[in-house]
Amino acid sequence: MVDILGKALLDYQSGNYTEDIKTYSSLDEEDSVPLPYLFRDFDEMPFLEQKALELTEGKVLDIGCGAGNHTLYLQKKGFEVTALDASKGAIEVCKKRGVKSSVHSSFLDYNSSKFDTLLLLMNGIGLAGKLGHLHAFLNHLKSLLLPNGQILLDSSDIIYMFEQDEDGGFWVPNNDNYYGEVTFVMEYKRQKSQAFDWLYIDFTTLQNACIALDFDCELVSEGEHYDYLAKLSLKS
Repeated sequence: MVDILGKALLDYQSGNYTEDIKTYSSLDEEDSVPLPYLFRDFDEMPFLEQKALELTEGKVLDIGCGAGNHTLYLQKKGFEVTALDASKGAIEVCKKRGVKSSVHSSFLDYNSSKFDTLLLLMNGIGLAGKLGHLHAFLNHLKSLLLPNGQILLDSSDIIYMFEQDEDGGFWVPNNDNYYGEVTFVMEYKRQKSQAFDWLYIDFTTLQNACIALDFDCELVSEGEHYDYLAKLSLKS
């Protein structure tokens, strides 16, 4: 399997930046991911990411760490942080940038330790892929939490991407799939990834899934465009 993200991150890290990652989605949208954005520091991060980092406590697992921006920030603050990513190239970049503890693994295959804070930023909950996989994904998160631990995640309600009628309702395709389920392909330097599923989840749907699994689900903050930061913790 081609490690598109890792290849692009390694190029940027080594000063070989010539193009960005292109993305193609099932929403019929072509977009790009600017590589410099994947190397941003705290001041360049969106407010919701900054807020999550400010709420971080104890021993931390940065899930889907990418180039390690959140890990490096917390590391400088004195936190014990482990950066985890399924991209081998991303983990190589983390090491080159000074991340002390990193793991190359898919999230669902990781079970080596427990943490006070699990970070799922840049819509890390998207790794669940589909709404039908969310319970298993949340259960695995639960298995990695220390007592009194927390999960901090941001996501978006992408209902705004669908057409709106005069009454304010949205035209969502009636195909039995949750509207936040999106399939992506990434392209970089004429190489394409395999298609992968990615989940965007509205807060109410997340909250309902959490209730079924004995999680408290708190809406911490809302962004400017249907995005939000949530805090999950185990009911005492």
